[in-house]
Amino acid sequence: HVQLVESGGGSVQPGGSLRLSCTISGTPSPGYCLGWFRQAPGQGREGIAGFHSLGRTRYTDAVKGRFTVSKDNAKNTLYLQMDMLKPEDTAMYYCAMGPTINPYCSGGYWGQGTQVTVS
Repeated sequence: HVQLVESGGGSVQPGGSLRLSCTISGTPSPGYCLGWFRQAPGQGREGIAGFHSLGRTRYTDAVKGRFTVSKDNAKNTLYLQMDMLKPEDTAMYYCAMGPTINPYCSGGYWGQGTQVTVS
C-alpha cells in the first residue's frame, strides 16, 4: 500500500519561494511515476509537474522556468521547488503517483494536499 504525505506549504509574498516535499512510503507498481497537481478554489485539479524515470521532467507552461521537480531516492521524497511565486499560484498542492503514460502521473495514488498562499 502506497502513502504520499505532502509538507512545506505556507504563506509567502509575491516573488518569494517555497519548497514542497512529498514523502513516499510503500512499494509502487512498476511503471509508475510521480507528479504534482494543484487546485485553486472553484477550479479543477491541474497537473503542473511530472517526474519520470531516468529523471525526465515535464512542466505545464504556467510554472515552466519557475518551478523545479526533483527526487531524493535515499529519502524516498519528491520535491517541488517553487520560485518567483505569483498570487495565481495560490492553491492546494497535491502529490500524485500513477502510470507513466499520464504526463503528470495521475491515476494511482494521491496525498492529502498542502496549502500554498501567495499574497
